[in-house]
Amino acid sequence: MQSHHTNNETIIDNPADLELNKPSKSRFLFVLVFFSIFIFSWAGCYNLYQHKFAKHTPEVPGNTQYEPVYK
Repeated sequence: MQSHHTNNETIIDNPADLELNKPSKSRFLFVLVFFSIFIFSWAGCYNLYQHKFAKHTPEVPGNTQYEPVYK
C-alpha cells in the first residue's frame, strides 16, 4: 500500500518578501551597507572628536628646566 500525499497549497505572492523580488533585495542590501558604513565612519569621527588631543602643561622639575633652579 503506497500512499501519496500531495500538498495542494496555494502560494500567496507577498510583495514584501525580499527573496522573491531581486531588485528590491538588491536595493535593500545597498541601503543597508551604505548606512552601515555611514554610521560606522560617523561614529569613528565622533569618537576621535571626543577623545581629541588635549593640550596640558605637565609639571617639570626645576632642575631639568632650561635655566635650572637648584635648592
